[in-house]
Amino acid sequence: MKRKIKALAAITLVAMLVMVSGCTDQDTNEETEETTPAKEATIGYVLWDGEIASTNVMKLVLEEAGYDVEIISMDAGALYQGLADSQFDFTTSAWLPQTQKNFWDKYGDDIDSVAVNLEDCRIGLVVPTYVTIDSIEELNDNKDKFDGEIIGIDPGSGIMQTTETAIENYSLDYELVASSNAGMTAELQNSITDDEWIVVTLWTPHWTFNSFDLKYLEDPNGVYGEADHVETLARVGLEEDDPELYGIISRFKWTHDDIQFVMADLTEGVPEEEAAQKWVDNNPEKVQEWIGEN
Repeated sequence: MKRKIKALAAITLVAMLVMVSGCTDQDTNEETEETTPAKEATIGYVLWDGEIASTNVMKLVLEEAGYDVEIISMDAGALYQGLADSQFDFTTSAWLPQTQKNFWDKYGDDIDSVAVNLEDCRIGLVVPTYVTIDSIEELNDNKDKFDGEIIGIDPGSGIMQTTETAIENYSLDYELVASSNAGMTAELQNSITDDEWIVVTLWTPHWTFNSFDLKYLEDPNGVYGEADHVETLARVGLEEDDPELYGIISRFKWTHDDIQFVMADLTEGVPEEEAAQKWVDNNPEKVQEWIGEN
């Protein structure tokens, strides 16, 4: 009888030790999970087709690298102010040195310039090729054909402010009509369908140059300047706070063919993330290079 009691006691003791050990392991695992910081990133961007493309591609790249990513749309002024105030981590939407010069002059001291991600980006006034003028200087003589309007995009953008300067510089008797990227391109498409004259604020890369026959009006006074580049900007301190994230965005660089691949799908109504995923699926080597695995 005593032997049975001792055996039962031994079994009970072993069971208790296993339970305690299991609880300890569970507590340790839970503690490890709780103390391991989540990898998070926030991206600011403006609602232009090119920036929608680059932001959604970068979101997918960072998710592949293990990040939980939030993207936040805003106008250009808020983009620079938000970075200067560290409201989000970075943007791939900065058009410099010309288009957004005013915002850089105001906030640049409090923003980290990371890297150029797209070269040779031009802005200016654009007309269909059937329009029989070639220079901004000819606009006033053809005011009636254009209804005295230049169709623009969102009023906070750099290209709109530069166009205000162009109107003053060339003494244009025109109204700059604020709209949006979508609104401007809809007006352009409708005018081309009806063979009507129209002048719009536009830039390259942009899907409309692949879809329509367009031309820039010559700018003899150089108001719109030389071609810009698109730059990745980050909040000050990101490099120290998250070297992995900073490394990825430092390596992000692509071409006009890359970005227009995504923009073409966006134009056809493909959802933003789906269009970006298609590019990511077709460019695994470039994605791995950005992540740092090549």
